[in-house]
Amino acid sequence: MDFRDDIFLNRLAQTTPHPYHVAIERAEGVYLYAPDGTRYLDMISGIAVSNVGHRHPHVIQAIKDQLDKHLHVMVYGEFVQSAPNRLAEKLTSLLPPTLNCCYFVNSGTEANEGALKLAKRVTGRTEIIACKKSYHGSTHGSLSVSGNETKKNAFRPLLPDVTFIDFNRPEALEKITHRTACVIIETVQGDAGVRIPSRAYLQALRQRCDDHCVLLIFDEIQCGMGRTGKLFAFEHYGVVPDILTLGKAFGGGLPMGAFIADQRLMKTLTYDPPLGHITTFGGNPVCCAAALAVLEVIETEGLLASVEAKGQLIESLLQHPAIREIRRAGLLFAVDFESAEVVNRIVQHAKEKGVICYWFLSHPHSFRLAPPLTITESEIREACHLIHEAIVQALASPSK
Repeated sequence: MDFRDDIFLNRLAQTTPHPYHVAIERAEGVYLYAPDGTRYLDMISGIAVSNVGHRHPHVIQAIKDQLDKHLHVMVYGEFVQSAPNRLAEKLTSLLPPTLNCCYFVNSGTEANEGALKLAKRVTGRTEIIACKKSYHGSTHGSLSVSGNETKKNAFRPLLPDVTFIDFNRPEALEKITHRTACVIIETVQGDAGVRIPSRAYLQALRQRCDDHCVLLIFDEIQCGMGRTGKLFAFEHYGVVPDILTLGKAFGGGLPMGAFIADQRLMKTLTYDPPLGHITTFGGNPVCCAAALAVLEVIETEGLLASVEAKGQLIESLLQHPAIREIRRAGLLFAVDFESAEVVNRIVQHAKEKGVICYWFLSHPHSFRLAPPLTITESEIREACHLIHEAIVQALASPSK
């Protein structure tokens, strides 16, 4: 009764005409289970959310412990609460000294909204520079700085004074001037199909922003929290942003995001006007408890140390002549084929075999993989064997 299709399709708003459409009753580790007992290997982590696996015992215990204390008691910023205090102390201890003040919010897109507001408030400027093919969220501000025009056209007018530049092209950085409030960029572009910048590019970007007193925002909503083999992807590049945004895996499966900056910047949201950003449920104590537990699991279980080796193993096991390119940052993959039609068949055949792969919004010629960082070698081999079978079957299928 609880899993009826007529309710799902007609009483819940649908995001596409063709949802992935599997029923899930429970989840554990790297597996999802349907009501009839069918088991699925989750190779996308709910789109890079379940980095420490589904229902990690330490995360579950942290949630239960906070439930026994209290849930929501006040809007963000008014009451002193242990869970957000502990999370802020831990998170800032893991970041460079200039990223020392956290604003906890409900999602990644809200984190980006807050970061954009902060940049305008600090600089007094209006121009925002973003990258083509980027994805920063679906709310109006975040959509305004996302580079997928097809997704944006139906919702105009959006934010004015947004300029788009090519990602990873140093010559395009000349568009950053004294008019620019901020540059917002994914440290590794996710939805564009895992586009990885050069170290020289990000360092040139940092220098250009410094030269023109422009704030640099790194969106690590998808590529952060250990996904690339570092806790934060910017650690690979020797570059520190002025504002960092987090979401997705940050909450361990609960809705959670953050924008983080130096306290002297963040204080500008407290006056002229007060409540420059405000959120009812941001910093929710249960979500904060879960986020702290995620950081503790990544640290105590040494998950970062094995990310690259696991990524290399998956890449080696997926080799097939029909694959045009595999782009990978740690355990974040885009696997390219000749057409979106082939990719769609692969994803569907993998689902039938009990492996969850998925598409990219903005790069339909690839399927994505982003398994939990906790995945074992035997689980990797099982998943890749089934994906390989799905590729072979998809290529043998007639075009529709």
